[in-house]
Amino acid sequence: MKSPILGAAYVARSINAADNRLINLYPESTPDGGKTAAYFQRVPGITIANPILGDYVRGIWAVNSYLYVVSGSYFYKFDTDWNATQIADNVGGTGPVSMVDNGRQIFIATNPKGYIYNLDSGVFAQIGDPDFPGAVTVGYVNGYFVFNEPNSARVWVTALYDGASIDPLSFASAEASPDNVVSLIVDHKEIWIFGNNSTEVWYDAGQPDYPLAPIQGAFLETGCAAPYSVAKMDNSVFWLAADARGYGMVYRARGYQPQRISTHAIEYAIQSYATISDAIAYTYQQDGHFFYVLTFPTANVTWVYDAATNMWHQRAHTDAETGQIQRHSPSCAAAFNNKNVVGDGLAGQIGYYDFEEYKEFDRVQTWLRSWRALPTGQNDLKRTAHHSLQLDCEAGASDLPVLSSEMSTSAMIVGLRWSDDGGHNWSNQHFQTMGGQGETGKRVIWRRLGMTTKLRDRVYEISCSGRGKTAIMGVELLASGTNA
Repeated sequence: MKSPILGAAYVARSINAADNRLINLYPESTPDGGKTAAYFQRVPGITIANPILGDYVRGIWAVNSYLYVVSGSYFYKFDTDWNATQIADNVGGTGPVSMVDNGRQIFIATNPKGYIYNLDSGVFAQIGDPDFPGAVTVGYVNGYFVFNEPNSARVWVTALYDGASIDPLSFASAEASPDNVVSLIVDHKEIWIFGNNSTEVWYDAGQPDYPLAPIQGAFLETGCAAPYSVAKMDNSVFWLAADARGYGMVYRARGYQPQRISTHAIEYAIQSYATISDAIAYTYQQDGHFFYVLTFPTANVTWVYDAATNMWHQRAHTDAETGQIQRHSPSCAAAFNNKNVVGDGLAGQIGYYDFEEYKEFDRVQTWLRSWRALPTGQNDLKRTAHHSLQLDCEAGASDLPVLSSEMSTSAMIVGLRWSDDGGHNWSNQHFQTMGGQGETGKRVIWRRLGMTTKLRDRVYEISCSGRGKTAIMGVELLASGTNA
């Protein structure tokens, strides 16, 4: 019998209904004659490109074959050989930064301060114009930097191609709703302006005094819960939402309408966190998958939405001392040097996603999947004996050779445990190896798994921290029913 291991992350408010965790694995469909319709792919690890000084990485931006990084109070410039040049050591603030360029300058918004780096002269300076009101997030459209003033409904534009020059009258207020502007982003030359409870879309109307104007009818009665959760990918805008009726849903834009992409389980998880206003997000594309990576620093959790499959999974690292699952380390991303580069949100280093690396920077990466043993609708609430469970996977993908005692030395040791009360309590771990390097014919099978008791229900969980590529096509369960 095929046990339904494949699918998305979905842990319901009642785990007796659904307890499908998915960490550091994501589904990929195989529509053209594949062994199965889909399989699980291990998420890439992160190779360290350069450990740098400073606190955690607050933002990165790529332009003109260079990568610019804010780490703590430091501002760095990286070349394609990953050599770092320190530009400044006085960047204010401690939270995430918003960065964008106009081809001549990089504008760095640190809430409330702003800085300009001149790409031609190499001069870095804080914006000293007395009319500069502070900036939370910044975008670029048609030669103008556009930014939102902290704790205000005002949206400002700088002088044309000069982010350091601010006209005291170059602002307008988002007026369709009386809430403050939380964040903004420029997408397809349109400025999405997010308030607490509403969103407006503006454009460059070419007006002489203040160039921006709202697009008629482009008004959403959905706001933003976290200013740094706003990101764009797949020709759309994504954000963590809030409005007058509630909070904690995730949306993407469909035209000028919000489309809910979070599930009830994701929303239940988000709404259980004590703080969501500090959420940070970035996006990247790899192998045709478009990932929206949403991290909650206070809650220490990262959720990832894959626009290619419309499914969610978690990303995480494992604390080496406690063994506890922690948030995904990166806080920001940029395409640079033909790689998906990420900044470490926990330390001062940058790296890039790498399918040949099995750590998250220098941290342990554990993958995990839990699922109901029986397909939906097939549990008749009678006791069943579970004789064996075989993992249909790519064996022998470890990057370590087979040694004399494979169970203690192989890099790919998979732990299996189960719960017979809906996911509340668990058995001990039972280990099998996925084989050392080259053992491609290795069967990964567990036998004599006992009999279901109590609720006549079973949840299985597999996990592994080993060094090796992981591909899981399915699970074959041999079980027999009883009349009890």
